[in-house]
Amino acid sequence: MNKKLIMLLVSLMLIFSLAACSSGSNGGNNPGSTNAATEEPSNDPAATNDAEEGAGDSKETPEMDFDMGGRVIKIVNFWSLEIGEDNPDNIQRKKNLEALKKKHNFEVEYVVIDGAEYQKKVTASLLAGEPVGDIIAVSRSYTIPALASQDLLWPVDEYTKNDKVFDPDVTNRIMNYNGKGYGFGGYPGGATGFFYNRTLMNNLGMKPLQEYVDEDNWNWETFIQVVKEANKDTNNDGKLDTWGLAGAGVLDAALASNEASLTKEDKQNLDDPKTVEALNFMSRLSTEKIVRPSEGGDWTEPSQFFRQGNTLLYFSGVYEASGLKNDMKDFDIGFIPFPKGPNGSVFYTPDTNPGAMVIPKAVPNPEQLIYIWEKIEDYETIYDFPLQGWYESMFTNEDDINNVRLGTNRFYLDNMSTFPSMPYYEFADEINKGQSVSTVIETYKTPFQAAIDEVYKK
Repeated sequence: MNKKLIMLLVSLMLIFSLAACSSGSNGGNNPGSTNAATEEPSNDPAATNDAEEGAGDSKETPEMDFDMGGRVIKIVNFWSLEIGEDNPDNIQRKKNLEALKKKHNFEVEYVVIDGAEYQKKVTASLLAGEPVGDIIAVSRSYTIPALASQDLLWPVDEYTKNDKVFDPDVTNRIMNYNGKGYGFGGYPGGATGFFYNRTLMNNLGMKPLQEYVDEDNWNWETFIQVVKEANKDTNNDGKLDTWGLAGAGVLDAALASNEASLTKEDKQNLDDPKTVEALNFMSRLSTEKIVRPSEGGDWTEPSQFFRQGNTLLYFSGVYEASGLKNDMKDFDIGFIPFPKGPNGSVFYTPDTNPGAMVIPKAVPNPEQLIYIWEKIEDYETIYDFPLQGWYESMFTNEDDINNVRLGTNRFYLDNMSTFPSMPYYEFADEINKGQSVSTVIETYKTPFQAAIDEVYKK
């Protein structure tokens, strides 16, 4: 499987919850598949934050009175966003939709386009002035700046003020172009972080990893300390037989954890001190030889290593929990966020190609469509926190559930998803091999900027 396909699968499984028909529900099931090649993600919403998670004061849109004359609203995605009746929240959302249809005289059609052709068909339809739908799920990578700069989409920021439903970060930052917001979405769910083998940790007599989190001391330094401590020769044959870390492919997570980035809008950002710090951290994983060495396997090798039961930490998305626990029934598997960098204020999940909903400029009355979307999500959830049902289906340990919740803060990063010509993997490989960070930065400044200029048409 090539690297671009890997990136696509990870993006679909971890990130596209922003584009789900979502936002109001705080519970339910997995918003992303455990196997993107064989299972469709659930249409259960990725959930708005409740008051305790800082959603802020609601700015609910006042009641509107309009008749859509029997219009059929087409909602487009690469899996169906039709509202199910699989939990009480979704049942209420569906009731809201039915009442809105009756009041405002419209119908809804859910359009599904195959993922392999999705971007091409959506983009072509917009360029032709014949959009495939009225509300369309897109990825930022091919929307900002490309589609927004061609005036193909409605700016929506004046209609998405209700922060109980709409994540302001989606409209005002992720889908922002020249000061206007062109997309909307609910609060994302899921997280990336480290699965860890709690059984192995205990057998090695290590300090419980949860204590580092509880002490607010889970950072790069304690992380490296933990990994080194787990690298042991337990049978005294002169060779390591337990390891601390399976795989060093954590560049995006390292950047996010330090609130750093390789790019900043239309400029490369490799010289930024926070970025340099993150790259130096990555380099240490190689130069201090703390990662379990590769045995020549493919991209699944870190997962295979972890499943052997002799490696403490494995970086992945929370969606893998069920599969890992099924394959490792003799081990107690926990979850912990990626450690904070020196400049990190919270635990983060990197978001390299977030999704959102957009409304084509050829579609009339965008304010009515967004109003309908908002009112569908106007209900009281039965859950205590976002995606509660999904988390509790995967973890029984409250610490693990809380750690997932801690890691759901999103940190947006551009890379190859936005800039197809960016030599991202070559850059990451050199850092992972322990090459001088300053030399790598100087080598890649020009090709990074060229890749950015290609997209921004400079």
